[in-house]
Amino acid sequence: MGFSKLFIFLFILQTLLAMALTQPTDQKTNIFREYIGSVSNNVTFADVPINPNVEFHYILAFAIDYTTSSSPHPTDGKFDVFWDTHNFSPSEVTAIKNQHSNVKVALSLGGDSVKKEKCYFSPFSVDSWVSNAVSSLTKIIKEYNLDGIDIDYEQFHADPEIFAKCIGKLITTLKNNGVISFASIAPFDDDEVQSHYLALWKSYGDIIDYVNFQFYAYDKGTTVYQFMNYFHMQSSNYEGGNILVSLTTEGRGGLSPENGFFKACDMLKSEGKLNGIFVWSADTSKGLGFRYEEQSQALLAVSHLHSLV
Repeated sequence: MGFSKLFIFLFILQTLLAMALTQPTDQKTNIFREYIGSVSNNVTFADVPINPNVEFHYILAFAIDYTTSSSPHPTDGKFDVFWDTHNFSPSEVTAIKNQHSNVKVALSLGGDSVKKEKCYFSPFSVDSWVSNAVSSLTKIIKEYNLDGIDIDYEQFHADPEIFAKCIGKLITTLKNNGVISFASIAPFDDDEVQSHYLALWKSYGDIIDYVNFQFYAYDKGTTVYQFMNYFHMQSSNYEGGNILVSLTTEGRGGLSPENGFFKACDMLKSEGKLNGIFVWSADTSKGLGFRYEEQSQALLAVSHLHSLV
C-alpha cells in the first residue's frame, strides 16, 4: 500500500472512529432502555449513568387507564399518570433531554397492577377505547415532552383480536399525528400474554419499533444455554423485530449477570443479533449503584463502534 493510500485509509478510519464516539443513534446495535418511576424511592433521571455512545431511552412506568370511580377497573382508554410525578415532572423530562442529546423518554401503558389491583385491558369497544386513548395520551405526551410509548398490559378482559385492533390503531394514529416517533411492546412467555401480543404483531408488526421481551420472567436460575434458546425462539415468534434482551435488578428471575447474562450478550453480539438491552428497573438499580446499566451500555457502545469500523 502506497503512502497516499495509507494516508487515505487512516483518515477514513479516524473519521469512522470519531463518528462512533459522537453519533449515538443506531437503533439496531446500541439501543439501551431503562424503566423508571414505578416506585417512589427518590431515584431521578440524573442518578442513572448515561453513556453518550448509545441511544438511551427512559421509559416512565406507568400510564394507566384506571380511576377509582369506575367499575369495573380500569377505564376505557382514559389514561392518567401513575409514575412518580415529583421526580419525573415535565420540567425534569425536558431538562434531561436538553442535557443529553442521545436521550429520549417514553411512557409505558398498563403494567401489572396499581393500588394493589390488577391492571386489565378492558375496553368497552374498539372505537371508544382508541378515541379515549388517543385523546388522553396525546395530552400526556405533549405535556411531558415525550417521544414514544411502550405497551405493557399483562392481564386481559378482551380477546387477542380486540387487543390487536385497539393497540394497533392507537400506535398508528399517534404516529400519523406526529405525536410519537417510536413504539415498543413488552411481552413475556405466558400463553395468554403471548396470544395477545402475537396477534398484535401479526397485524401491526411493521409499526412496532422494539420488542422489550421480558426474558427475566423466565425461571430464576436460567442458564446461558437456555437463554440463547429463549432468544432464538422469541426472535422466531416476533420475526423481523428488534428483540431486546433484558435483565431485572430485583433478583426475580431469568439469566442474572452473575450467571452469565453478559456472556450471552457477547454470544449474541458475535452472531450479529444483539439489537439492544433494557433493564427493569432504575428504581431498584439505585441500591446496586447502577453497575449493570454501566456494563450494558459499555458493551453496546463497543458493539456500535465495531459495526462502524
